[in-house]
Amino acid sequence: MSNEVLDAVRALLPKIAERARSTDEDRRVPAESIGELVRAGVFRMLQPKRYGGAESDPVSFYEVVRELSAVCGSTGWTVAVLGVHPWQLALFDEAAQDEVWGSDQDALISSSYAPVGRLVPAGGGYRLSGRWRFSSGCEHASWAMVGGLVLGDRGRPVDFMTVLVPRSDYLIDDVWDVIGLRGTGSNDILVEDAFVPAHRVMRNHEMAQLRGPGQKVNTGPLYRIPFGAVFTTTITAPVIGMAAGCYRSYVTAMRDRVRLSLDGGRFTEDQFAQVAVARAASEIDAAILQTDRNIREVYEHAVRGETIPVELRLRARRDQVRATERALEAIDILFKTAGGNSLSRGNPIERAWRDAHAGSVHVANDVERALAMYGKGEFGLTVEDNLI
Repeated sequence: MSNEVLDAVRALLPKIAERARSTDEDRRVPAESIGELVRAGVFRMLQPKRYGGAESDPVSFYEVVRELSAVCGSTGWTVAVLGVHPWQLALFDEAAQDEVWGSDQDALISSSYAPVGRLVPAGGGYRLSGRWRFSSGCEHASWAMVGGLVLGDRGRPVDFMTVLVPRSDYLIDDVWDVIGLRGTGSNDILVEDAFVPAHRVMRNHEMAQLRGPGQKVNTGPLYRIPFGAVFTTTITAPVIGMAAGCYRSYVTAMRDRVRLSLDGGRFTEDQFAQVAVARAASEIDAAILQTDRNIREVYEHAVRGETIPVELRLRARRDQVRATERALEAIDILFKTAGGNSLSRGNPIERAWRDAHAGSVHVANDVERALAMYGKGEFGLTVEDNLI
């Protein structure tokens, strides 16, 4: 099914590319595009088979994300985020899964994980209030996963949870007006004193330790791999795809270009331009090869029923943030050498440059933090982080 999804998505790419400019200007992915991608099976790739999903190899999912991001960064980013949530929901209690997928196996879920929500224990669950930012694709979703702190008797935080809430329990505040990833519609979510039953709450520590209650019913290897590897790679895959799309646009645009200055001549005959293309292509290839290798090894450990070594989990994070850096370096090389042609609004190179740099500021792309964790591990020091 994974190959069929990729083939189906490739057939949609010309239309999605045509909508890229309007997606950027309208600040949201068109419902038409989301509908086409639902029908193509993209959002079921990481969904459990028991709920009509494919339980695909995660590398196949990232391939689809990169292909989409190459023609429209905002569409690729939105699909990556919405598409990874079925995997996470599969870790929740079975009752939560039944609530979401029992009546609609194509239900979409957005998220905002910052622990800004307040969870107060109540009979059989919690009362939740808060305002969350950056919930990509939220207008297309009927559920949301949000972060919250459980408050103890003295009003102090005692635990960090991910909370699943239905669309009826929150409002969307349309505030998304930014420089890059403009089409992701990453608006704010507001919840005011909503009741959340206990089965729709999951401890982040349990998720990081691969102890989600949903693993009792979803026993496949896909649900035995770390959140820290799956989610962070989900954030980097679109950025790599944007760089790859920028590269294709650059090469196509520059093949017939003739310089109007610097002694003229065909751009393709300029040795500096040739070197720039080689450097950019190498950075993109390295980003893809490293991230795919790591996720494939993580998945293969799970398939064999083996414990995933901390060394591999740290390496996956190391290479994930480096992949983002490599993608940005490739785009910066291309943007700079394209000259004034890359400046016009709506130009694919200009849009990819904005989108990739916007994606790079996500917390999952905190380069120094991730590299420091890897260094600590190499030196034999204890590393504790929910994103490994």
